[in-house]
Amino acid sequence: MADKEFFSAVAIALTLIAYFPYIQSVLQNQIKPHVFSWIIWGSTTFIVFLAQLEGGGGIGAWPIGVSGVITVFVALLAYIKKSDISITKTDWCFFVSAMASIPFWFFTSDPLWAVLILTSVDILGFGPTVRKAFFHPYQEDALFFSVFMVRNLVSLMALEFYSLTTVLFPAAIAGASFILVSMILFRRRVIVKKK
Repeated sequence: MADKEFFSAVAIALTLIAYFPYIQSVLQNQIKPHVFSWIIWGSTTFIVFLAQLEGGGGIGAWPIGVSGVITVFVALLAYIKKSDISITKTDWCFFVSAMASIPFWFFTSDPLWAVLILTSVDILGFGPTVRKAFFHPYQEDALFFSVFMVRNLVSLMALEFYSLTTVLFPAAIAGASFILVSMILFRRRVIVKKK
């Protein structure tokens, strides 16, 4: 059990380490998070935290809960700072699809269904950020998403019980973060070569 507590504490520390400079960068207008992505991520992350607790994730679920609260705060900051309010039809499709999926959790009593649905919703939440980062790769923080990826992998090690319900969300988000970071770094290289 002490190992699980250790990994949970490390995952929470990584969450704080990742978010502190990210929030500072948003406040200084260096990073412009996409509002829709952060609203989607905040709401789904916190609900997945509750489903993980119900599914037996125990102390390993707490990093996801802390992340959910902070993510909602980043969404609020993005809105207040008008960070990226360029909303396309594609963004609306991602947003509506994501938000329409959330009520399904309330019609199921199995936390696995909640995690399946909300993980899908959260992955959809990457859509607007991927679109924006493709065209403006310097407006996203690759280091933040790298730390976030590692945090999710450490969260997996902190879980008290391993099942699809407890493992799916952090594993999927780690994978999506890896893809996003790879794309940001690739696009930055392409832009540098064009100059």
